[in-house]
Amino acid sequence: MSTSDNGKARGIRIAQDPAADELLGRSPLAALVGMLLDQQVPMEWAFTGPFTLARRMGADDLDARAIAAYDPDAFTALFTDKPALHRYPGSMAKRVQQLCRYLVDTYDGRAEAVWTDAATGRELLERLHALPGFGVQKAQIFLALLGKQFEVRPEGWREAAGPYGEDGSHRSVADITGPASLAEVRASKQRAKAAARAASRSG
Repeated sequence: MSTSDNGKARGIRIAQDPAADELLGRSPLAALVGMLLDQQVPMEWAFTGPFTLARRMGADDLDARAIAAYDPDAFTALFTDKPALHRYPGSMAKRVQQLCRYLVDTYDGRAEAVWTDAATGRELLERLHALPGFGVQKAQIFLALLGKQFEVRPEGWREAAGPYGEDGSHRSVADITGPASLAEVRASKQRAKAAARAASRSG
């Protein structure tokens, strides 16, 4: 996942910050953590979080074993220090530690092991859904992100990702490749919310 065929870090542009995006492109765990944080905050804020967390831990990457073993109170402080890593820093710090403990227990601490040997899109979706903090929708979005931007494409990956896997869509972070597509995804989300509100009122 970490590099393209020419050996360079993939050109991810989700966080809209060069250093944060560079980490997302080379670190499977950073990408997973960014996806975990992507709720109730702007997408750029969520996906900048892994870089900020690594920097506050004094490292240039995230390590699942180090995070899992971190003192919970001290780890929460890394999230709550200003500027906070999330709108709900305390609860998200706990979720990140839960995710990393699961990765240590299930995948020997290797985030990429979640997908490297998944034979089908359905199997990969099940593995992602089993991760702490990953509901079906979040698992489908991350599966779409893996397929569209990291070339992780087991058989049936688009179908398993549901609408997020559609080619040319602008529904989620999986479709963000720069400022223009970010604006399109944000507009699409706003339209979906407006439609849902209208449907609830009519019902």
